[in-house]
Amino acid sequence: MKKMEGSPMVDLHHKFEEEKRKLNELGQKSLERGIPLFQNEAVQAQSRKVDELINRLHQKKKGEANDSRLCEKRGEV
Repeated sequence: MKKMEGSPMVDLHHKFEEEKRKLNELGQKSLERGIPLFQNEAVQAQSRKVDELINRLHQKKKGEANDSRLCEKRGEV
């Protein structure tokens, strides 16, 4: 199954990349200011957002794998 630009999976991946970039920036600024990452609530909140997107991507991939196997069983590939 080929995914096209603008598909939910591609959109989710772009969102993940953007949020990961924000997390990296926040982490870098925190370290530059001498604030440990585990003590910076903004970094922790952004990290939770990235974790949630990772979970959503994993669930979508898992669902797509299951859909592909179902199509193969039905001979729809």
